[in-house]
Parts: sequence; C-alpha cells; structure tokens
Amino acid sequence: MTQHRDVILKGGRLLDPSLGLDGVGDLLVRDGKVEALGGLIGTPDGALVVECGGQVVSPGFIDVHCHLREPGREDVETILTGARAAAAGGFTAVCAMPNTDPVTDNQAAVGFVLKQGRAAGAARVYPIGAISIGQKGGQLAEFGEMVGAGAVAVSDDGKPVVSAQLMRTALEYARTFGIPVADHCEEPTLAAGGAMNEGYVSARLGLKGIPAEAEEIMAIRDILLARLTGGHVHLCHMSTKGSVELIRWGKERGIPVTAEACPHHLSLTEAEVEGYNTNAKMNPPLRSAADVEAVQQAVKDGTIDVIATDHAPHHNDEKQREFSDAPNGIIGLETALAVNVTWLVKSGIISLGTLVERMACAPARLFGLPGGSLRRGTAADITVFDPEVAWMVDPKSFLTKGRNTPYAGRMLHGRVACTLVDGRIVYNRMG
Repeated sequence: MTQHRDVILKGGRLLDPSLGLDGVGDLLVRDGKVEALGGLIGTPDGALVVECGGQVVSPGFIDVHCHLREPGREDVETILTGARAAAAGGFTAVCAMPNTDPVTDNQAAVGFVLKQGRAAGAARVYPIGAISIGQKGGQLAEFGEMVGAGAVAVSDDGKPVVSAQLMRTALEYARTFGIPVADHCEEPTLAAGGAMNEGYVSARLGLKGIPAEAEEIMAIRDILLARLTGGHVHLCHMSTKGSVELIRWGKERGIPVTAEACPHHLSLTEAEVEGYNTNAKMNPPLRSAADVEAVQQAVKDGTIDVIATDHAPHHNDEKQREFSDAPNGIIGLETALAVNVTWLVKSGIISLGTLVERMACAPARLFGLPGGSLRRGTAADITVFDPEVAWMVDPKSFLTKGRNTPYAGRMLHGRVACTLVDGRIVYNRMG
C-alpha cells in the first residue's frame, strides 16, 4: 500500500456515467480526494505519476453483496484476505453479509467487522447487519444500534425471511433509518432439498431441482410488502426471467424495489453442472439460457440496478463432496470485471459505461455509500482497468483464500491495473 500526497493518473479514458464523462484526460488526486480531472493537468512536484494510456479510469467498483467469513470461518476467508482480493478485482468497497459465526446481529459484531476492515487497509468494508437475531427468522435484530455502529443495510442472506410479517416489520423499521432491506428470495418448501435448477438437466442427472417459482414467489411478496410499507427492498442475486418481469412490474408502479444480479447468473447456465461440477453449485442455482438472456437484458435496461458478486469462498474439501452435499457458492471478487466484460460488453449487450454504472455508481447511490463518482472533491476511490487484455483464470494466483470457481482455465477479457482507496494505491499490477 502506497501513500502519496498527490497522485496523477495520466492519459486514461475517464469514464464516469454519473457525470456524463467519457474522454481521454488526466486525473489529479490530492489529500485523498479528486482535485481535478479532464484534459492535460500539470504534474505537481513530488507527485506519483501513473501512466494510464489505453486504460479506463472509473469510479471504484462497489460490491454490495459478499461473504468474508470472519468471524467463524477464518480458514476459508478473513476480512483481510477478502478486502485484498476485492482491491485486486477493482473493488474499492465491499458490503459484508452477516451470516458469520457468530451472526452479525448486534452493535459489537458490526463494530468488529468495521475494525477488521480498517486494519486490512485495502478495500473499504461495510457491514450488513442481520434482519433477525441469529438469522433465525424470529425476533427482529436491533436495527438502530447496528446502523449507529456502521451497518449500511440489513439482510438475512443465506436464509430467506420466511415470515411475511417479519419482513413487513423489517421494511417499516429500516425505512426510519433510511437503509435497504436485502432479501434472499427463496420459498423454502419449494426449494427444500434442491441442488440445482429444476428442468431437463436436473432430471437427467438425477438431482432434485429448485423451480424458478421458488425465487419468484418471494420476489413478488417482497415487492408487495415494499408497496405496503414504503420501505426499500433490495432483491439479492436475481436469476430468473419471471423475477425480472416482477421487478419491472414493481418499478413501473413506483414501488421502492431495487435488485442485483451476479456475474455467474449473467454468463453461465445449468449446463455447467454436467459432470456434477460442484464449482457450479450455488443458490440461487444456475438457470436456463432463456433466464440468462432475460437477466442480461434487465441489466441493460436498468431493471436490474446493480451487479454484485455474492463472493462465497469454501474450503476445497467441502466442495469435493457429493453434489447434493456440497455447499453453495463460488468466489467472485477477482473475476467479476472480466466475466462482465467478456459476456456483456464484448458481446455488445451493454456498453462499458453501463457496466461502470451497475458496478460503481448505482451501488453507491442505492446503499448511500461514499464513492461512485469522480466528481471533484469526492473521495478518490478509483479503478483503473484494461477492458481489452486477455488472461487465463488461475485460482492459485488469487488473493482470496477461496479456489472454488467455475471459470478456472477460461480465457477472459478485462483486468484491473490499479485500485485507489482514499487516494492510496491499494492494488497495483502496473509495476
């Protein structure tokens, strides 16, 4: 980690949809903030010069959904390793889900995550507090204390909020604090025992499937409860065509619903499970080609507001079990940009500007976080990346402790060159 009073990023493509900015120029960072941008800027004495020719310079990416496993599973990830992996993936901030051991459901637990995040000195780490005590779906956690300690949202992610009454109360309570309620949409009686998407592939492999309706039933319930309460519901990792249609219905009626999709649901189908590949096991599961296309189009038209990773490291031994017994989830912090560039930008589905909007500007805006803009005077949280460079995914080279990725051995396009947080270079591949 390098600290300089002045840093000047020279000759990059400055790309910031929040400012309507897309053009070649320089950017000057002073005392951790954006001091000047655009055109040619003189180099101050003693400034660190970073040559960015051929690179995109954008607001830092923000991941509103990742699992850092600390406390409780430091063998598979720590806040330190996760924050460093995030910086390597171009993320200047990440929101840590509360399904830790113990659960992040109180003021002290929120404070611990913040403290560990500051000590890591890499990407910023924002805690998300649990909706219910112990994520047990019974008693509401103390939102006010957690928000006061630094929580930026609440979620029982990993577990759906089964009780509609609890979800209603959570939305009403969260509204008073101006934070979103992020829900894992899964109707548990329909999903029970399921290991992959329900359909032809699951039938042929002899695996119990999870129907799309398990997600969609909870999605429309949450949208209706947001209409009832006026609370901001944020739907996690949407994966089906039906969910997209329901979110669009809600937005057309002015209901305060936002949604995210993950790179894996934007790029891979249930066919990845062939051979009982546990690195293709996740929840929600990989869906059909028609679902993938619908979610891609929803990212394009803004029905899906945010692309989030759902980074979920697991120990290799756990993933090597029988498919039905293996845990759900894949790592994503260090592959997200490349997967999105390869499947969405290179294929012409979205522009680079739209990608930056979904990965940087919208997450900051919707979760009320610093960053998401290169505007003068804002914190210098900046990602420098090359959308053209090709590289092969080698999990052994990652900074995360996790190795569980379905992209291993694939050639992808788009790689981070440099990441700055508060004007500090926290990751640098440029030498």
